[in-house]
Order: sequence, then C-alpha cells, then structure tokens
Amino acid sequence: MRPLEGIRVVDFSRVLAGPFATQILAEMGASVTKVERPGDGDESRTFEPVFDNGMSAYYAAFNRSKRSIAVDLKSAAGRQLAFDLAAKADVLVENFLPGAMDRMGLGYEALSGANPNLVYVSNTGFGQTGPYRDRKGYDTIFQALSGVIDLTGFPDGPPAKVGVPFADLTSGLWIAISALTGLLGRTTTGKGCHVDLAMMDVQVSLLSLPAARYFALGETARRTGTEHLGRVPSAAFQCRGGEWLFVSASDQHWPMLCATLGLDAMAADESLARNLDRVNRRDEVNAALKTAIAGRERAELADALRAAGVPAGEVSTVPEILDDPHTNARGMVGGFDADGYRSMRGVKTPARFSGYEPHRFEAPPGLGADTRRVLAEDIGLSGEQIEKLFEKGIVA
Repeated sequence: MRPLEGIRVVDFSRVLAGPFATQILAEMGASVTKVERPGDGDESRTFEPVFDNGMSAYYAAFNRSKRSIAVDLKSAAGRQLAFDLAAKADVLVENFLPGAMDRMGLGYEALSGANPNLVYVSNTGFGQTGPYRDRKGYDTIFQALSGVIDLTGFPDGPPAKVGVPFADLTSGLWIAISALTGLLGRTTTGKGCHVDLAMMDVQVSLLSLPAARYFALGETARRTGTEHLGRVPSAAFQCRGGEWLFVSASDQHWPMLCATLGLDAMAADESLARNLDRVNRRDEVNAALKTAIAGRERAELADALRAAGVPAGEVSTVPEILDDPHTNARGMVGGFDADGYRSMRGVKTPARFSGYEPHRFEAPPGLGADTRRVLAEDIGLSGEQIEKLFEKGIVA
C-alpha cells in the first residue's frame, strides 16, 4: 500500500507543471487518469529529445505511472464521458485558460454539483481574476515578469533564465500541495473546493528574500552571480584544473576555512570574524579566497574543507550528479520498461515514507492505452457501449 492509495485523480493538464504534479500523486499511489486528445494527445509527446523507441524523453519525465484515455472533448458525447469520469474523482487538475472548462461544461460549478467532494485545481498562468487573466505564457515568461530573470546572472552581464524550467517545476509542486491540502481539508469540512493557482503568483511568492530586503531597506535586489547577498563567503571559486567549487561559510566555519587555505592573517583579523564585517568587505575577502583556491586541486581541496567542517560542494555537471555514488545509493535514478522496448531511465520522485511500499516508477502510458479499461472500470460502460464510442471516433 502507498500513501495515496484509493485516491482518484483526473488530469486534464498538458506539458509540464500539471503533469509533473499529477506524476507525483501517481507515484505516491493515486490512480491518475490523463485525459488526452485523440490523434496527438499531450503536445509534449512530440517534444525532443526522444529515446530510441521514439518516445519523447520530455513526456516520459512528467507522465510516469499514469493511465491515458483519449477523448474528443469537442464532441458532446466526449465531454459527457469526461464529466462522468470527473464525477467519480477525488481530484481534478486542469491548465486551460480561464473559462475554457466552463464552456465545455466541465467547470467547477458544474462538476461540484455532481461531485461535492471534488478538489478541483485550476492551474493557469495568471489566475482566474486580475487584468492579466486572459494572457498566455510560458515558463520563461513567468520567470521574466516575476523578476526571477532580473535576479539571475552576473552583475556585469545580462539577465539569465534559471537552468531548469523553474516556473513550471515550482508551480507543479504547488499544484500537488494544493491538491493534498484540499484533500486534507475535505476530511474536516466534508466537501471539496476549487483551487485558483496562478503560475505568476507562485513566482512572486518565491521572491520572499528579495522582497524582505525591499520591504526592510527599500533595496532593489541586484544580480550577484554565484554570490550570496547576505553571506561572505558564499560563492563558486575556480580551482587549479579549471573546475569550480562552491564554498559557503558562516562565522563558525571562518577560522577553519582560513586555516585550510593558509590565510593566517585573515584568520587573525578580528575585524573579519563576523559575517556582517565580511559582507562589508566582500571584494577583499573574495579576492583572497579566489587566489588561494586557484592554486589548489578541486578534489583535494573539497575533501580538506569538508574534513575541517566547512560546507563545500563541487559544481557538478548533470552527468556527474546522475552518476554520483550518493545519488545512486539513494536510488534517485531508476529504469522503467515501456511495452516492447528496452529499459529507459528517469529521475525518481524523492520522498520516502516509512510503513508504505516504495513509490511507483512505471512507464508513461501510450496515447489512449487505457481508454477501454477506464471506460469500463471507472465509468461502468458495457463492452458494446465502448465499441460504439470507438466506432464514432469519440474515443481512441
């Protein structure tokens, strides 16, 4: 048994944020049915890169452990099937523009009338209200508008986006949080709810520290590269072989850092003992560290710093961290077998719960692979009714 065993989720979302959230729920035990368009399905099925079997690695990264049903939502019969499916669900996730689900008769008001227990999560770019509600957007648009891109990069360089789809991934986490919170609240109130979750709001909420500096100091945060505004040292430094090492030291680490680097004069300088003083002399401190670290081999120095109790971490490439012995010992990379194809790899959902089975890690579904099963088991249609739907092209 897994923590979300018995929870039914109907997933109308596409591409990344919503599918990421529902994959988390699926791997924790929920039964997630992905509703897709006949013919092409979720557009991310065509995204590059692809595995040897032609499956999109992008799609596979966010749609594991789910079922797929292909339904023509442009038809009245298809919309009725989707309604019937949602009427028996615990959670619904959708990421259409505001009003789109209402126009299909699948909005919260309509569905909550048939299923008062439904937790209905609407994940849009800008929310159900506000002057931007009808705008379209992508991950990088939200990064730009929210100020995240303005904060990312080096002081003397242009702004930069985060190296992963930051807005999509963080919004996906909030979709999962919202769904689980709604389910927990349902046990108290006895009824479900509608969650209005805007990706833009998620990004603004993540500005907590830059916002705190603005509220307290009237300060507009600036790009700092790898440096930390409130701690010195905390930055990446280049080692002898050209590799980078990140060092982050608080007051209790400062003497050990200086000793390991041979910076005896700095260690003895009482005016550098406190972080506030080092922040005020940032350029001087970082210049000394840069020179000292540049003459050391990364592997040797990283081991020496950690042995001294100083937090340090090698700046890894993606292949390096995926093949890292700790990553492997934690089981964070797994393989799954798609029908008829050799095993493919993916990054696992991280949380582990004692007293439960390990979370699921199953191949993403083929388009419409579970249509018959879902229609029979979840909606209760007969074999004859199902075949007629296929004949009419309402399902695939």
